[in-house]
Amino acid sequence: MSTTTGQRADPAALLAATPTRMFLGGGWRTSSARRRLAVTDPATGETLTSVEGGTVDDALDALGAADRAQPTWGAVAPRDRADILRRAYELVSARRAGLATLITLEMGKPLREADAEVTYAAGYLRWYAEEAVRINGRYTAGESGAGRILTLGRPVGPCLFVTPWNFPLAMGARKIAPALAAGCTCVVKPASQTPLTMLALAEILAEAGVPDGVVNVVPTSDARGVVGALMADRRLRKLSFTGSTETGQALLRQSAGQVLRVSLELGGNAPFVVFPDADLDAAVDGAVQAKLRNNGEACTSANRFYAHRSVAAAFTEALAARFTALEIGHGLDPGTDVGPLIDDDQLAKVGAHVTDATGRGARVVAGGAAADQPGHFYRPTVLDRVPDDARLVHEEIFGPVAPVLTFDDEEDVIDRINDSPYGLAAYVFTRDLDRALTVAERLETGMVAVNQGLVSNVAAPFGGVKHSGHGREGGPEGIAEYLSTTYVALNAGIRPVRAGGAR
Repeated sequence: MSTTTGQRADPAALLAATPTRMFLGGGWRTSSARRRLAVTDPATGETLTSVEGGTVDDALDALGAADRAQPTWGAVAPRDRADILRRAYELVSARRAGLATLITLEMGKPLREADAEVTYAAGYLRWYAEEAVRINGRYTAGESGAGRILTLGRPVGPCLFVTPWNFPLAMGARKIAPALAAGCTCVVKPASQTPLTMLALAEILAEAGVPDGVVNVVPTSDARGVVGALMADRRLRKLSFTGSTETGQALLRQSAGQVLRVSLELGGNAPFVVFPDADLDAAVDGAVQAKLRNNGEACTSANRFYAHRSVAAAFTEALAARFTALEIGHGLDPGTDVGPLIDDDQLAKVGAHVTDATGRGARVVAGGAAADQPGHFYRPTVLDRVPDDARLVHEEIFGPVAPVLTFDDEEDVIDRINDSPYGLAAYVFTRDLDRALTVAERLETGMVAVNQGLVSNVAAPFGGVKHSGHGREGGPEGIAEYLSTTYVALNAGIRPVRAGGAR
């Protein structure tokens, strides 16, 4: 397929060619219970296709395959693992049009954003191809001078990856790539709404040379049963989950039984701060990007906008004008700026947040309602006069709604931002570098974007603090999540030299 940015593949041919069975032990398998999961287009509500729905027995078979493959894969030369990941990067890049179209079909984001997700996902495969050969330990003298300390980074072992529906390719690649680079095998449970993209990635990884059993994919309608059974199995050694805080908390409690290594990327409540000296044009551009990326369905999405009282009116007016000019529609349509939300539940949640805010005194400046058309569309919305006690100030919106609040001084806004159980990302717009650095260091978030509306970067550590999770994905830090440290106390017969030269 062509690598031209924004090019779409033929949907019917693409769906016919995409695998719909589970990928276990290097082969395509049907469900032991012969269950099928319907995959729908959120822009129309129509069924696209169906996939095999795995059972607990299927998931345990997948873990068995991963466990059997672990010793051999962990012993594969780092360069060989790197070469496989590099081939996977090249295949993903070559099949950009098909993968982007598939993402848009089952998730709903506009095609150009799906195309950007393919680039983002491929970047993780390339980055960790390069990191696979840079897993280092250390060799040093003990403090007494006698003997030596040797440390080794070794693969943690079989991993379980529970991935979300909002970035079905990127979130899979962000977990799988460092795991494979470190020498770990895995079982992937994709979101039931978006299994096709992960099955397509499994096919690519197999073609790139990933050995049988190293990557296994089990879509399921029984997420609780499947994940619970895997986490209770002593063969599993690590869980990485991206999703809601409530589910992450439950999984963290479950992980105690087997004392699993756990990485959690959970909910967000990202503040977007516009200081009085900010470049307003740049701030509005950044606000559109930070709010409406992925139709607003991103954990890093700007959730609450704090504009200094001196610029709040101008910022709100300009933002509302931009939102009003946006086109909503099917993600495959070239003119679409904002696609549908994932399902009716999410649409109802966004509407309830707006209703609550307006009931507390907020004013609708743009949008403010669901679109009167098939699918799960909510109009891009700007609210002002938003009170601090509105639910959408404290809860993740996950939709195209921008509530604007005002502030008067730096201390005030920092205190209000930090008065949240969440701490994933933040956005700060100011021309004052000292202020930017000071605020960045004081905000209780894992990531801060300064004068830009995009914070994610494959070379940087992605993750949050407080109820937004722990652990990091991406960058050099990301591969450490899949390595355990072995310390070797080496008695080499070395006699230390004492002060004065005596041995």
